[in-house]
Amino acid sequence: MAGTVLGVGAGVFLLALLWVSVLLLCVLLSRASGVARNLELPGVNRSASRWYLSGRKGVGMKRFSVIFVFLGALIVTAVLLLLPRASEFPAPEAEMKIVDAFFIGRYVLLAFLTVVFLGSLFLVLIHHILEPIYAKPLRSY
Repeated sequence: MAGTVLGVGAGVFLLALLWVSVLLLCVLLSRASGVARNLELPGVNRSASRWYLSGRKGVGMKRFSVIFVFLGALIVTAVLLLLPRASEFPAPEAEMKIVDAFFIGRYVLLAFLTVVFLGSLFLVLIHHILEPIYAKPLRSY
């Protein structure tokens, strides 16, 4: 399947990105002040908050912009889920055969590198590990 990561297509990642950004935006709007926080429905006065929030002070139509963001994300999600671009079952793809044209050259190169490695190991063994210890010359006067 082309264009998949872990067996999941791009649409799932798009929906995840959408809902993560909506969640972040809702948190930011709930903590915002000014115009973003005071967004209200047209034609609804501020006293309308008493009938559904039991008249608590400081809560009400002030945080209504979060609902618009959430409903917008719901609409985008519904459109993406109900109108997919591809079929549910993808068409089977023809299997490609990979041919190694450099097969012999690769083994020649491997054999050459093995000989060089073993030769270098032998030289290290002779010159560093088995270094000869020469006798000290006797001084005769």
